[in-house]
Amino acid sequence: MARHSNPPRRIRQPSETSGRSTRENKAIDFVSISQALLVADHASVSHAARALGVRQSAVSRRVQALEDELGVSLFERQLNGVRLTVAGKRFFDRTRAAFAEIDRAVANALAAGRGAEGMIRVGVLPSTINGRLSKLLYDYRAAHPAVAMEFYEGPAPDQIARIMERRLDVAFLVDGTPTPGCDIERYWNAGVCVALPDQHPLTGCDIVDWDLLKDEHFILGREAIDAGLDRIAADRIGGFGGRMSLETHDISQDAAMKFVGMGFGLGLVNDSNVSICYPGVAFRQLPRDDSQLGFCAVWLPGNDNPALRRFLSLARRMAKKG
Repeated sequence: MARHSNPPRRIRQPSETSGRSTRENKAIDFVSISQALLVADHASVSHAARALGVRQSAVSRRVQALEDELGVSLFERQLNGVRLTVAGKRFFDRTRAAFAEIDRAVANALAAGRGAEGMIRVGVLPSTINGRLSKLLYDYRAAHPAVAMEFYEGPAPDQIARIMERRLDVAFLVDGTPTPGCDIERYWNAGVCVALPDQHPLTGCDIVDWDLLKDEHFILGREAIDAGLDRIAADRIGGFGGRMSLETHDISQDAAMKFVGMGFGLGLVNDSNVSICYPGVAFRQLPRDDSQLGFCAVWLPGNDNPALRRFLSLARRMAKKG
């Protein structure tokens, strides 16, 4: 029985492949697409040209070039205008959706660039929330209501670690806090106040000098320690020949003030906290000299969050006003 061999397969050249042409390698002219869309909307080349303020022949050339590029007719030319072909209707339905998505993307990018949306994550010490920082947070939220704000309260080393891990955008800490690898700007100063039991003899003073405290005992919580108030007090009391008597506890400022009210010792706070009422506790200002606290914003240099940039810009403007 004779053997029948299969006919040899013809190798098709790239130019012969179905549905393919050198057009695929060319960039589509988006200006031509937008003008063709306008022609489709007006159902007329002349009306589209009038709306664009250009010659009709220029629009016609762009539409023709687009059809040549796509390899399909988008319009049927008629005496009173143009009508979409089936292919043209499909093409413009999709390009309208694509242009709408581009418009949304541009709008979102512009909004983010203005800090009008997004999120900013702020680290705070409880002792810093009052005063200047509260004003900054309030004004920023009023100016950028679409920006979500997330807050974290914790010890300064934890906040720095979160900044390095990009889990915080910015933290407000006391000047002098170790901030390796971070940018830092000082925005405001705060005085130091002593917290006294309300029956203490020194409550009769408007301002309490440091030398009057050299024989006193202090009880401080973690917020006062994080703020460096223990170091300030030890230095100032030491300057008057005294040695600070101190006990520290891992407790909040609220708890520390309760112990002050019970007579366990004196406390220290920054002067933005004196508006808080603690039963049995009176606050008195200490001399506003080199014992002032400086408060700083700390952030990672490579953080390009637009919301953060607007936040820092507002903080700088407020700092200049004093």
